[in-house]
Parts: sequence; structure tokens; C-alpha cells
Amino acid sequence: MSSIEKPIRRSAFRQKAGMAYYGLMRRFLWIRMNRMFASSLTDEKLPFLCFSHQTLLLRKLKDVDMRLQYNKITNLKIAAKKLNGIILHPGEVFSYWKLIGKPTKRRGYLDGLILQGGSFHAGTGGGLCQLSNLIFWMTMHTPLTVIERHRHGYDVFPDSNRTQPFGSGATCFYPHGDLMLRNDTEDDYQLIITVGEQYLEGEWRVSARPRYTYKVVERNHEMKGEYWGGYSRHNEIYQQKFDLQGQMIEEKLLIKNAAIMMYSPFLSEQTAKPE
Repeated sequence: MSSIEKPIRRSAFRQKAGMAYYGLMRRFLWIRMNRMFASSLTDEKLPFLCFSHQTLLLRKLKDVDMRLQYNKITNLKIAAKKLNGIILHPGEVFSYWKLIGKPTKRRGYLDGLILQGGSFHAGTGGGLCQLSNLIFWMTMHTPLTVIERHRHGYDVFPDSNRTQPFGSGATCFYPHGDLMLRNDTEDDYQLIITVGEQYLEGEWRVSARPRYTYKVVERNHEMKGEYWGGYSRHNEIYQQKFDLQGQMIEEKLLIKNAAIMMYSPFLSEQTAKPE
């Protein structure tokens, strides 16, 4: 695994200028691709389940105000209404932010947890990454094509009851950090999102009976010391494709992850657990 350069602290002006530039480029992209974007919403579910998953809504994390996590649930409910039932026809593209729009106080979004520059702070619409993480994880278990995905350059919390491989999520930051998926199949796919009492729940449904199943596996996981004194974490995530008899017919590399660790990799198990 290659080394990670020491992070550069950029000035506030340069950060704002960069956000303005890339935000403008994103809007130009949306205009250019406008006819390709999925926009059909329906309450009627497609007949076949392709994959489903759920993630816990509330986690008690060290030094994190639980009020921000309760606010996150409100934010997720607002965003879920924009995505629940969306149909992705063959050749169409799903854009997370194109469908949700800008999360603002005027639209009812509250302050939630936002990760930036390796630390957390409160910000309007915070917590929506849980939704993009869920969608990306489910998509890796389908034949849909991921054409844009981002992850944080920092690994902030030690593993605690982790059920998915490190780096298997997709962060989002409006508007230029998007999650975009394309349907390169001959079938319609439908995203179902529900904010339950304890879990954020999702499904990918499909118009025809699935002909394959998929499994996500992690390989080459490594934590290493960097020359500048910090630590980094690396891995590779593969998608395995199986026929209905359980025979694997293909394995392909989906993503390579590299992130700067914000904690010591040599913490004891007891120390590493979030409170």
C-alpha cells in the first residue's frame, strides 16, 4: 500500500474558493446530464427484492452531544422523502444531491454531526452521510454501476462492533461530493428508504427476478506508520458475483481505501470502544 502525504491545512479563504469552484462545476454537470437523471417516484413497490440492509440510528459516541444524533433523525426523515420510491430505469443515473437538494434550515434541516478536516462539528443537515453510506453498501450487492463515490480521508473512530469492512461507506458534501449510480442493466431498479424507530432501513428492488447474488469482501487490510509521524489505514474491497446455485462466477475490485487515522492503532480493546 502506498504512503499518505501529511495533510495540508489550507486557509479559510482557499477552502471557500475551492468549494465555490467545485460547486459551480457540479451544477454545470447536472445541467449537462439533466436528461439522464432518474426522477420518477412511486409508492408502488417493484415485485422483487434485490438487497436490503439497516443501520442503527443512535450510537453513543465519546464526546459527541446526543442532541445532534436526534437531530440527525429529523434530517434523515426529510431526505428520505425525496428518495423513497425512486425508480432507476435502464440507462438512468441516480444522483444523491440532485434528488435531495441543498439541506437548509428553511427546508427543516437541523444541526447534526459533520466530519471535516478530521474533526466533528455541528452543521445544518449533518448526519445525512448515514443515508449515503446505506445506499452505497446496498448498491455494492447489486449489478448497478457506481460512477461517483467519496469517502473521508480520515478514520476517526476505532472499530467497535463493526459489521461492515472499513471504508465501505460513501460520504456526501453538498453539492460537489455526490453519490452517483447508473443502471446498466435491462431492468428497472427501485430504492426504498424508511426511517424506523431504531434503524434506518433500505432496499433495492427490481422489476425482474434477480439472476445473481453478490457478496462484498475485504482484502489487504493494513495499518501503517507514516514517515511524518502519523498512522494510516488501507484496504481493498471486492464484489463477488454468484449464480443461483451458489457458484462464484466473477470477482472484481470495487474500491481501494486509504485514510489518516485519528487514533493510535495500538489502543487496547477496552480503550477503543466508544462510550
